[in-house]
Amino acid sequence: MGLKPRILLADDEPLTLELVVERLQVEGYEVEVVSCGEDAIEAARNSSFKLVLTDLSMPGMGGMEVLTHFVKHHPEMPVIVLTGFGTIETAVEAIKLGAYDYLSKPANPDEIVLTLKRAIEHKDLKEENVALRSQILEQHRPDRLIGQSSAIHHLHRIIKRVSKTDSTVLITGESGTGKELVANAIHYQSPRRDMPFVPINCGAIPEELLESELFGHEKGAFTGAFKERRGRFELANKGTVFLDEIGEMSPKLQVKLLRFIQETKFQRVGGSRTVEVDVRILAATNKDLERAVAENQFREDLFYRLNVIPIHVPPLRERAGDIPLLIQYFLKQHCLKKNIPQKLLSEAAVESLEHYEWPGNVRELENVIERVVILTDTDEIQFLDLPKRMQSVVQPPEATHIELGHDGINLKETLDSLENRLIADALQRAGGVKNKAAKLLGLNRTTLIEKMKKKQIDFPSTSLL
Repeated sequence: MGLKPRILLADDEPLTLELVVERLQVEGYEVEVVSCGEDAIEAARNSSFKLVLTDLSMPGMGGMEVLTHFVKHHPEMPVIVLTGFGTIETAVEAIKLGAYDYLSKPANPDEIVLTLKRAIEHKDLKEENVALRSQILEQHRPDRLIGQSSAIHHLHRIIKRVSKTDSTVLITGESGTGKELVANAIHYQSPRRDMPFVPINCGAIPEELLESELFGHEKGAFTGAFKERRGRFELANKGTVFLDEIGEMSPKLQVKLLRFIQETKFQRVGGSRTVEVDVRILAATNKDLERAVAENQFREDLFYRLNVIPIHVPPLRERAGDIPLLIQYFLKQHCLKKNIPQKLLSEAAVESLEHYEWPGNVRELENVIERVVILTDTDEIQFLDLPKRMQSVVQPPEATHIELGHDGINLKETLDSLENRLIADALQRAGGVKNKAAKLLGLNRTTLIEKMKKKQIDFPSTSLL
């Protein structure tokens, strides 16, 4: 059971105090009573309250001074003032100074309870909105573009500078590199951060529907248009529209988009009324738009309108040094998300991931980490737990790579480690088929199985990865 909401009540009239305190306690509130303004301020220093209920007329410091103090020093705390008959002008002045509401005396306990509940709900909603806003900013903060490579540092610098402007940005890069993450970071660092961020995937929506999605439609504009609908540009007014996969947009829509960018005005599908909005446009593509322009597949004038500030997101293979940091981040995220004890990757597994080409870029890496987190039983994810395509990029060292060294070696440990690697390599090459692996090693199948049991090597014949 939660703590009772605490109310600070400042009043020096015994009858008011008796009526109000009794009713508030019945409603489940904890009430601290003081009889003057000075005591109210002192009470707030020593304790926290959900709300302040103060009379305007008290000996010493009056209610207006109490209100002024709380508005300045405790702006998150609603203040409701109690005013005697004939002092409505003062009550209105209190509202102007920042009071949540005022109530006339003699106090009606039901009205007080109702007003208190509304004020507390309003306070809780504001706090929830602040928390949600903080969560959104956390999700889209630029340092989620993880890495220490020069390419990522350069990307951060560009985002920081571009975010301060309203210029149109064209974000390019291969699929899975994080283009939408860049767009999010730009919006949530910009002066428009408190307004909507509205993404739309131009390649995922049929041409005949995309126009309506962008610009909206009037009732009866086409079959199925049963009511008026606002498009993404209207929904994003004062905010940002992110046009992902802009290279997939049809020539017909390219013309309409170009006109909108030039005029910031449009007409809904089936309508004649002109709608004007204020939006910033961020676009992204994995296509070479300059080549598309040369081949008459994309309008040249639209390309130059979009390409005011180009930002290129590098593929993961060009920033391989960032892979260990990304692995750590995704391991932590997915273990927390799935309520799984924190896991680690072995050095051999990390090395294999560093050497992989990553055609699917960061998105592919995250998917792989999510998969092995779920499918691996042990706390440390091993080389053999990785998908087969990633095991093949790093081969176990040959025996000739082993050197005696000045201080000698532990022959038993060295041979044991080499045997483990050769068995793992043979199993990988044989796709987990133990009979084939045994032939590659010149062993009987039963001998290989005994060695695997002894060394606790587990490689299923049909891998889920």
